Amino acid sequence: MAPLALLSVSNKTGLIDLAKSLVEEFGFDIVSSGGTAKALKDAGLPVTKVADYTGSPEILGGRVKTLHPRIHGGILARRDIPQDVTDLEENQIRPIDLVVVNLYPFEETIAKPGVTLGDAVEQIDIGGPAMLRAASKNFAHLTVLCDPAQYNEYLQELRQNGASSLEFRQKCALKGFLHTSSYDQAISEYLGSLTSTETVPQQYSISGKQIQALRYGENPHQQAGWYQTGSTATGWAAASKLQGKELSYNNLVDLEAARQIIAEFTDKPAATIIKHTNPCGTAIGNTIHEAYTKAYNADAVSAFGGIVALNQPIDAATATELTKIFLECVVAPGCNNEAQEILAKKANVRVLILPDLLTGPKQNIKAVAGGFLVQGADDIIADTSKWNVVTEKKPSDTELEELLFAWKVCKHVKSNAIVIARDYTTLGIGAGQMNRVGSVKIALEQANGGAENAFLASDAFFPFDDSVRTAAAAGIKAIVQPGGSVRDEDSIKAANELGLIMVFTGIRHFMH
Repeated sequence: MAPLALLSVSNKTGLIDLAKSLVEEFGFDIVSSGGTAKALKDAGLPVTKVADYTGSPEILGGRVKTLHPRIHGGILARRDIPQDVTDLEENQIRPIDLVVVNLYPFEETIAKPGVTLGDAVEQIDIGGPAMLRAASKNFAHLTVLCDPAQYNEYLQELRQNGASSLEFRQKCALKGFLHTSSYDQAISEYLGSLTSTETVPQQYSISGKQIQALRYGENPHQQAGWYQTGSTATGWAAASKLQGKELSYNNLVDLEAARQIIAEFTDKPAATIIKHTNPCGTAIGNTIHEAYTKAYNADAVSAFGGIVALNQPIDAATATELTKIFLECVVAPGCNNEAQEILAKKANVRVLILPDLLTGPKQNIKAVAGGFLVQGADDIIADTSKWNVVTEKKPSDTELEELLFAWKVCKHVKSNAIVIARDYTTLGIGAGQMNRVGSVKIALEQANGGAENAFLASDAFFPFDDSVRTAAAAGIKAIVQPGGSVRDEDSIKAANELGLIMVFTGIRHFMH
């Protein structure tokens, strides 16, 4: 008896070539349904429609066609179990040797603008996942393919061995289960987004498809991969790389840190330079060239080997400056032709175009022993109208804007975090210290005597007045901090005594 293949695919990439090889090289009979059967017939290939094979017509507008004992019996039969073989014979069911199934394009459908719930529901596949799961379960006796990328490898198995190996079938079964798992997750996430407002739901799942095997992780002895969530590329997976080497694990981590900072600035040209997820220079300018130059000069030593993010397209003047120093990556929403030609002189620098710098993940996920933690993204927008000026001296509108700039940058510095800024440019950054006094001292040292009339932001409250006094001695004129310490009055008293402005935001921005 000829081997039997069941083909039922939404994505018809490679379908005709596969079916032609199955029929002409290996003598398969083919059973198929709906659009797949039509495509095969139009290509001149012999095919039996599922309805003719089962003796049951497609019903409910095609919702029910493959859910039939002649289909699932042929898939699930264990050929080494006599009773299973007898059941097949008594019910005139042929064993199926190959199942080729991919699913309705649910994720592609919900990604379309204006899609309705009804449209989405109709793209929830039922028969496809049932066949995939059944075939994957019975991998000991048949092969299941759910991705066109598998077709050639399967044909090579037949050409070399006359049949697919158990190892290959088991590998395909795993992919089948992963495929149905991610498909179900996409459906549950979509329905959850319509019915739930919870940022942290009672049940949380995550899955992704590896889009790149990275050379290594944070260190050469650590393996790493880059995964895309969903079938439609978004975020960094959708960025275009104009030039440069492949992205590394550390590149991607730093790029995301850079994106988060630059997303804070939408009204004016802004630039940030990142090292080890912390900003070493961030600035706003009248042009993107001015913004980058100010950010670079904020800490030219640390900028070497950094990651640059710009919130406006790269122009020729900015590109020229970018080529004057070794950089790992540059990302911007665009890049004109002249700038591309200039950047090409530094062929190794990775230049990425990410038009949407603003949209990031809604949750942050961190692995811990025995599970993982989920929290909502720290995407609250600072509102100075809700800030509380707690000192006798009040900030002008310009001073308030300067404090806002320092506060936005400080939000993205590892805690304990201190940022000193002036003229919408960072002067000194104290990051990740075990005590806040240490972060203040580091930030002031980086400012290198330039803290006179500058602005200081702290990601959390001052537990004592010592940092206020240290800042005032260096010439700081205004401080923004969350407030909330039991010793707030000590800090306020010191600020009044020293003639400083102090503003409480009421919001903390720890970043661990």
